[in-house]
Amino acid sequence: MEGEAPNIKKWVVLYPIYINSKKTIAEGRRISVGKACENPNCVEIGDSCKYLKLPCAIEIDKAYPRDFMQIGRVRVLLKRDDGSLYNPAIASRTGSIICLLGDTNKN
Repeated sequence: MEGEAPNIKKWVVLYPIYINSKKTIAEGRRISVGKACENPNCVEIGDSCKYLKLPCAIEIDKAYPRDFMQIGRVRVLLKRDDGSLYNPAIASRTGSIICLLGDTNKN
């Protein structure tokens, strides 16, 4: 990937609302309230991705489709081109959300 711009369109999309403990599942939260954090933002999620050594791209100008007042999202690359994982501890979207929460809640 060196020397060329990465194609982020196929990366996993994480909206802050997925881990917001103030939202209901109907509003877009994807994990339990006990594991979620209060009012995360995409910069915090991006910092957590960098801490976990996952390539990420923060898109501030994008909005959550169900609620256009929720601005920003993070695209994360979990696998290399050859199929190997960037971080072996994170193998799925749910796994990435849980690991990000562990790091976000520490801050």
